[in-house]
Amino acid sequence: MQKEAIVGSIVYSKAGRDRGKCYIIVRFDEKGYAYVANGDEKSVQSPKRKNLKHLDLFGDRNDVIGDKFLEGKQVFDSEIKSALRAYSGK
Repeated sequence: MQKEAIVGSIVYSKAGRDRGKCYIIVRFDEKGYAYVANGDEKSVQSPKRKNLKHLDLFGDRNDVIGDKFLEGKQVFDSEIKSALRAYSGK
């Protein structure tokens, strides 16, 4: 089981108003912040910017969604929402 932050990783928010919510890492910026989406409140088009120290790395990665992001293919919010359904109850 991997415990590193990469695109497609399943993470939980440890801090902020969204504490305890499950997300998928969509991308990173040059300053090291992660952009996360859950397909519901935070969509792929407007992901939430989070500091990595405020994310709890679950250790799992959704390979299908992660690979689509890395290849530049379109990912729909419904795909993310259904992928996170299994993790919603930590």
